[in-house]
Amino acid sequence: MKLLKITFSLSVLSLLGACATPVAQLDYTNYRKSNPASILVLPPVNNTPDTKATYGFLSTATEPLAEGGYYVFPVSLVDQVFKENGLQNPPEMHQAPLNKIKEIFGADAVLYITIENYGPVYKVVSSDVVVKANAKLIDAKTGELLWSGFATASSAETDSNNNLGLAGLLVKAIAKQIVSSVVDQGHDISRITSSRLLSPKYNGLLYGPRSPLYQKDDQKQ
Repeated sequence: MKLLKITFSLSVLSLLGACATPVAQLDYTNYRKSNPASILVLPPVNNTPDTKATYGFLSTATEPLAEGGYYVFPVSLVDQVFKENGLQNPPEMHQAPLNKIKEIFGADAVLYITIENYGPVYKVVSSDVVVKANAKLIDAKTGELLWSGFATASSAETDSNNNLGLAGLLVKAIAKQIVSSVVDQGHDISRITSSRLLSPKYNGLLYGPRSPLYQKDDQKQ
């Protein structure tokens, strides 16, 4: 019986290994060649039903970039300039010609972000706040892709439901739903997602010229 359990466990592990998708090593060749010092962050495209997602996430995206050593154009100014020029929403802004962005702002690179999840995800007896986003960094002069990435974060990572029981879980889920209708819970989780997505400490951008670690992240190929 013991041998059967061991064999079954090994079979499960083998199946999981076969189904796992390997993480591709990012290629930073174009990134290093471009060597951007300034980044313009466009308001994210929101693929979620939560209208707060675009600007909730945008408010957290500049911090990991600035801490990583880049000059980041003020996002409110960027948003205002686009709207004054007739581009009223993120999808339209993302279609703006790169040469015009370069001409107006003088940015070295442009960051395009798309939000896939933002806010509560409801389950049978619980709910978690989940924020998922992907991004790509484009050379404003050449249009080359310098970097792309994806990240997600959830309130479940730090939330403990141990010993609550079914009644406790139901009460907690209802309370979360009430809170989420009043407060932008996605904002706090966005801060974690943004850091995972963009910070050089993770698998994000390289360190910029304003960082003491600039050109010292040789572990990235």
